[in-house]
Amino acid sequence: MAYKDIYEGWKRDPEGFWMQAAEAIDWDRKPSRALFDDNAPLYEWFADGMVNTCWNAVDRHVEAGRGAQTAIIHDSPVTGIKQKINFSQLRSRVARLAGALRAKGIEKGDRVIIYMPMVPEAVEAMLACGRIGAIHSVVFGGFAASELAVRIDDCRPKAIIAASCGIEPGRVVHYKPLLDAAIDQASHKPDFCVIFQREEEVAHLQEGRDYDWHAFQYGVEPAECVPVRGNHPAYILYTSGTTGAPKGVVRHTGGHLVALNWTMKNIYNVDPGEVFWAASDVGWVVGHSYICYAPLIHGNTTIVFEGKPVGTPDAGTFWRVISEHKVRSFFTAPTAFRAIKREDPKGEYRQKYDLSCLGALYLAGERADPDTIEWAQKILGVPVYDHWWQTETGYTIVGNPAGIEPLPVKIGSPTVAMPGYDVQILDEAGHEMPAGELGAIAVKLPLPPGTLPTLWNAEGRFRKSYLEHFPGYYETGDAGMKDEDGYLWIMARTDDVINVAGHRLSTGAMEEVLASHPDVAECAVIGVSDTLKGQIPVGFVCLTKGVNRAHDEIVRECAALVRDRIGPVAAFKLALVVDRLPKTRSGKILRATMVKIADGEDFKMPATIDDPAILDEIRDALKTVGYAGA
Repeated sequence: MAYKDIYEGWKRDPEGFWMQAAEAIDWDRKPSRALFDDNAPLYEWFADGMVNTCWNAVDRHVEAGRGAQTAIIHDSPVTGIKQKINFSQLRSRVARLAGALRAKGIEKGDRVIIYMPMVPEAVEAMLACGRIGAIHSVVFGGFAASELAVRIDDCRPKAIIAASCGIEPGRVVHYKPLLDAAIDQASHKPDFCVIFQREEEVAHLQEGRDYDWHAFQYGVEPAECVPVRGNHPAYILYTSGTTGAPKGVVRHTGGHLVALNWTMKNIYNVDPGEVFWAASDVGWVVGHSYICYAPLIHGNTTIVFEGKPVGTPDAGTFWRVISEHKVRSFFTAPTAFRAIKREDPKGEYRQKYDLSCLGALYLAGERADPDTIEWAQKILGVPVYDHWWQTETGYTIVGNPAGIEPLPVKIGSPTVAMPGYDVQILDEAGHEMPAGELGAIAVKLPLPPGTLPTLWNAEGRFRKSYLEHFPGYYETGDAGMKDEDGYLWIMARTDDVINVAGHRLSTGAMEEVLASHPDVAECAVIGVSDTLKGQIPVGFVCLTKGVNRAHDEIVRECAALVRDRIGPVAAFKLALVVDRLPKTRSGKILRATMVKIADGEDFKMPATIDDPAILDEIRDALKTVGYAGA
């Protein structure tokens, strides 16, 4: 069946479409209908069904005779550990941990914070919570104590599950002191903590509050799966708010199971039993959806990878993992490929590995510039699919439905809307824009199953952040346009559309041009305040390894490229060569913070920043050209 037929079929009968998709899930009690809209614009899906996430992700595969299939491959180049856990072993491990949590008083609806690195135990902790109906909130391992404290106070966990440490190339990150400091700072105190002690660092346990991971589980009765209602929260995931407090995205159980299971074949084109790898972290939404839940629900083998795209030990580590574990479908962020390309521009490491197992590469998490996509296509020789989604949605809004019908790739576009998403381009007044014109990207309500129904304890903030600006729509916060074929082009966050002398211009389009320069490995463009034109663009470029040309010559060429491809209207004259760009740990460039630095404004240090020292380097670079309060 063609994509167009399936999409039109969903539009004609969304209720029938989602009820059919729900047939692939094991329900303890089937839902009476798909959409519950009595409280619109707050919608719920499969609300009266009874179901268990852990059963669907683990137990049902064992019951179906596939217990010997590998469920999790742990590959940790930073510790040298490799291990495989099959579905039968996973069920035993998860049931025992869930039983230990239950024995300590964790019940349906209780919150549990998980603060762990990329180890199988992190996934087991998530599944154990789901097994007994507890609501987990994973906080990225190594997050600052103050940020962890804010999340403790917001979701008020009864327990915290943590590891003694995380391992980064060349250093050990001490988790336990961060956890202790966070609990000291928080008003809410958990009843107890469970600490997974790693060989690289054994943490001090506080008597009466902290329990060793293994001792905690010794001799307990394993827990059975507890059915919960379809609208029971599976988890809370905090995403950075633009104004201070983080937003707790809620994910309901029923819709989460149905939607994620649907994506594995239809978008990622994998069959049960095949190996799927999302090179992300369980602290981010990609890790929730595509390391832990979707692959296991669908019966795939998932990879928990503890390493980096470069430096663990080299720029060939991704190729080794794909080749060694026979990865069929691979998902990562464009920033990872830019890092590999910068280290190994000719792709020499790629030649050492047999990647014939790989069917496709999927990119998401930030805009994938055409240069990176073209390089990846050339190096890998497989389709490279950009796709676009958000923490809030939990899975693809716009992508290429490779498992239904691979559509022609237009480099720079994540392709078309998936069933469930009616994506529109709106002007400020909420009117639909014609093809080819830039506007705000919004999704007609209701959002499909598996997307956020609300924010944790913050319904007012949910309405204000997403629903009020364009009534009847979910506001994505991204800007872009649709072409005459219905392909979406995401140009920038709405706050990255700059106004240069009355012309609305996309910084993303300028970044695409800069990235096409042969010496540029990575770049960012921001709009800085200008008394004459309102705003003017300033570019930041990181050069490919081994480039020894004069910087001012490269900058002149970059400016000429932008002028040539976008036009003099862009007023692009200024680019700065820097060693690195400030990013979050998931690889997103902190453009809004860079704008504040350029304009000499105060800013709050972003909680998710990878290395705060980079901001000083950006400030120094801007000062050389008269910005940053110089």
